[in-house]
Amino acid sequence: MRLAQFMKPALISALVTGFLLSAVAPVNLTAAASDAEFTKLADEFLAGYFAWRPLAGTTAGLHEYDGKITDYNRASIESELARLRQFEGRISALKPASLGAEARFDWQVLLAGVRGELFRFQEMASYIRNPMTYAGALDLNIYAKRNFAPAEDRLRSIIAIEKDAPKIFAAARVNLEKSLPKPYVETAIEISDGAADFLAKDLAAAFKGVGDETLQKEFADANQRAVAELREFSAWLKQEKLPTAHDHYALGRESFAKMLRESELIGWPPEKILKLGLKQLRAEQKIFAQTARQIDPKQKPIDVFKAIQRDHPTEQGLISDVRKNLEAIRQFVIDHRIVTIPSEVRAAVEDTPQYLRATSFASMDTPGPFETKATEAYYYVTPVEGDWTPKQKEEWLTAFNYYTTDIVSIHEAYPGHYVQFLWLNASNPSKVGKVFDSYAFIEG
Repeated sequence: MRLAQFMKPALISALVTGFLLSAVAPVNLTAAASDAEFTKLADEFLAGYFAWRPLAGTTAGLHEYDGKITDYNRASIESELARLRQFEGRISALKPASLGAEARFDWQVLLAGVRGELFRFQEMASYIRNPMTYAGALDLNIYAKRNFAPAEDRLRSIIAIEKDAPKIFAAARVNLEKSLPKPYVETAIEISDGAADFLAKDLAAAFKGVGDETLQKEFADANQRAVAELREFSAWLKQEKLPTAHDHYALGRESFAKMLRESELIGWPPEKILKLGLKQLRAEQKIFAQTARQIDPKQKPIDVFKAIQRDHPTEQGLISDVRKNLEAIRQFVIDHRIVTIPSEVRAAVEDTPQYLRATSFASMDTPGPFETKATEAYYYVTPVEGDWTPKQKEEWLTAFNYYTTDIVSIHEAYPGHYVQFLWLNASNPSKVGKVFDSYAFIEG
């Protein structure tokens, strides 16, 4: 029999009310206090995070950081490392069980984000071991591509940053170890040369309409100096670092496991992940072979694939073909109700900026999660270079065969990264949720 059969409704009400007052309310008050403490700590961390990484702040859409660049002086790097360690301790000291559900989730995300930064400073040693850190420091594309402020104001920000170029590369020469991993050096040289070309050509062209002659003169001087600094850094890498470069760049098992565990919250050992990956690879190879037989049962699968690769855009038609097919993919997603796309703003297909071509086949450049004015989004596709031989051009374009390119477009834009970004903003996450993400989830 139910308890209600033996107790009057008024008595039940009194018991329930008493329980709520004596048990639930204190728990909620405690959780609220802990949540407020965590929010305050998270805000404090993020303020320092962007203060040391102002370009990341601008990219995120926080324009109080416009016109600023990271101080790469050794003392500044050590100070930021100490700050990260301090916050790891303070965040770890909070008891997640005392937090509400959303704050508990953010606590995990923030701690993983802090530990990811510590990994970059310590295990990866990005500031002393990787010259790409400095080669890509003058990434000013956002000032050219996004109209978050009048062109004159954005140009003033660029000038302020470019004036610090000598400091950036002076710090690089002091900070970097004597012998560096060869792939890092080679890629940094490509990035430096590409960045110099971008500043000299694309960036200058983007602001040629600014009519203030004094401002244009100041920009020309600062830009010319920044270009020279990049070219000198590239030459220094070739002369000083390439001859002594080595091939020891692998993280190693323990560091890789730590990265998975602390940055991605994946507790599996690397061996298990490798086993799963190989299992999936074999399954995909089987599907590949079966599909190839359906296309042409007389040919080997690899020969069928080579035939598919020959069906690709021309050098002149690459961007326009990708643009046309991207719109068709977007419409397919809508027509088949695969996922709702919460914006009519299209991802514009454009050539990959010169300085990104050393490390990018195709990529998605979305506005920052805090951006309120400049909502432009760019799907970059890396074209052939004008000085390549016909053979090099053909080899590159085979990778852009229509079938592979559609898959890349699905991954990068619809319903991939671009739609992920749109829903990130539409879901109204916390500051922590907007700033820190999971590489495994995003790319998975």
